[in-house]
Amino acid sequence: MRRRAGTILALVLLLAVVASLGLGDSNLGPMALLRALAGRGDALDRTILWDLRLPRTLVGVAVGAGLAASGVTMQAFFRNPLASPGLLGVSAGGALGAVAVLALGWQASFLTVPLAAIAGAFLATGAVLVLARRGASPEHLLLSGVALNAFFGAGTSFLLALSAGKFEVSGQILFWLMGGIENRTWEHVAIGLPGVLLCCALLLPLGRPMNLLSLGEPSAQSLGVDVRRLRWQLIALSTVLTALATAVGGVVGFVGLLVPHLLRLAFGPDHRRLLPLSMLGGAALVLLCDLPTRFVPGGLRLGAMTALIGGPFLLWMLRRNPC
Repeated sequence: MRRRAGTILALVLLLAVVASLGLGDSNLGPMALLRALAGRGDALDRTILWDLRLPRTLVGVAVGAGLAASGVTMQAFFRNPLASPGLLGVSAGGALGAVAVLALGWQASFLTVPLAAIAGAFLATGAVLVLARRGASPEHLLLSGVALNAFFGAGTSFLLALSAGKFEVSGQILFWLMGGIENRTWEHVAIGLPGVLLCCALLLPLGRPMNLLSLGEPSAQSLGVDVRRLRWQLIALSTVLTALATAVGGVVGFVGLLVPHLLRLAFGPDHRRLLPLSMLGGAALVLLCDLPTRFVPGGLRLGAMTALIGGPFLLWMLRRNPC
């Protein structure tokens, strides 16, 4: 079963990609999809596929794979299954950068918001990396993340309060904070997908050292692992993955918590297997959660869908593993 896990998840992701490309206000059947992918068939179908659905799907893959890989890394680093990508304040930093641009009306182009989110996320990333390079313990980094989350959250709340009288701006801010991948373009794909793929590729060889780290730092060090270097690598890659995912998808919670933990329960804790499975599973989950947002009236958001699934799952985990 474990050997087939990758094949099963790859098939699930393939089905999610096909559904994401085909379903929406105008449904495209398999043959229409193939014709549009080949640049043939109806011109409207080609426009829908290449200008709307394909960028949205690729951004969803980047967001899901990035957050899930970051979640695995955070859980290995802290040796805690409840650790998640937002733990170090990177998502909150990205949110503050995007909200600042929206609230202050600095939208020079449609790419200003994701670029500002990247700037905010990397500001938080820089603070975390400085602490990591100075040899801070995981507990120290965890408390630093709590402080950064509170600081950036307060800034976001302040800017949201300033925009209370501006209905359109407030709506844009709330929509961004709830996460979503609709109306994404190839420029968003260029911002998020290459960086996420590169970070995921750099993470895969670290599966064995992560397994040794789970035995404890003294044991890992005695088995030849440069623990200080490994910790720095894990923090850097995880925070960059979170920054890129937040920049193109907004604040999407629970993917980095839900996917790695569920796959760990199903297929075991070996990070050499868990990392690629989580990347596939995270991408599939985001695409599947995005589907209902296309049909439910009233603006159901991707972040709300992942929270509807992740919230009950977290409560179930806490019940199984009481503190």
